[in-house]
Amino acid sequence: MHIAEVFRQNQPAISFEFFPPKSEAASEALFHTIEKLIPLKPAYVSVTYGAGGSTRDLTHDLVVKLHHETDLTIVSHLTCVKSSRDEIFRILQRYDEHGVQNIMALRGDPPTQEPWDPAEQDFRYAVELVAFIKKHFPHMGIGVAGFPEGHPDTPNRLQEIEYLKAKVDAGADYICTQLFFDNRDFYDFCERCRLAGIHVPIIAGIMPITSLKGMKRMAELALGARFPGRLLRALASAQDDAQAEKIGTHWATEQVLDLLDNKVLGVHLYTLNKSKASSHIYETLGLQRFDLLMQ
Repeated sequence: MHIAEVFRQNQPAISFEFFPPKSEAASEALFHTIEKLIPLKPAYVSVTYGAGGSTRDLTHDLVVKLHHETDLTIVSHLTCVKSSRDEIFRILQRYDEHGVQNIMALRGDPPTQEPWDPAEQDFRYAVELVAFIKKHFPHMGIGVAGFPEGHPDTPNRLQEIEYLKAKVDAGADYICTQLFFDNRDFYDFCERCRLAGIHVPIIAGIMPITSLKGMKRMAELALGARFPGRLLRALASAQDDAQAEKIGTHWATEQVLDLLDNKVLGVHLYTLNKSKASSHIYETLGLQRFDLLMQ
């Protein structure tokens, strides 16, 4: 199903994100997780890359497998850093041949261990990838990333929104945000988008903290992520990861409840390939019952 139709049929649209497994054991664990989450009837699920696009082939394989073996609507992440136009075209062509209709278009992280000159690349920015998809595969749905707390590479917040609008004007159908822990940042981001003339759906990205180590990892991956003092104070009282997970899941649940009360168009749960936190949020907020009422 095209992502635009997904948003028309699901309001709010609750979705999940997975990353591709790196081993056979991890693959079995992931599909066990997906089996647990399918009954929650997500509006769609997305599949990301590993750091630096290191699991590109695994992402493509998983996307095709999920598309053919489940009834889920799939959004595949696609980064363009260090990729040629021919490489990107072949990837998109393969998806198109298998019936995969939706792409999350991202620049991706530049390599850190080798020289990289953007001027020498076929794709320097995500906006160029969006335009490329729109030109060659105009029937595909396209998502782009938004940063409620600011893009780490664009400290000028006015310019940041201009860049985002350029991606929307190039053909993006929706925006899915980076994780955040204070909903006020999201609401402010949405208001600034509307003032700039951005009117596509904006989906809130929520990642429950499931361990203290995981929180530190989030801080490394989501550069600029702001951890509210109240959240840090609660986590400081945790005796172990089990308590940290309860605190993190409770915080995320309160975030989702507030977002739904404020009529957000969608919530994207970063699952880390686990089902416990997402299932808890659904159960606590009665989202399954809500879904039935909306049918």
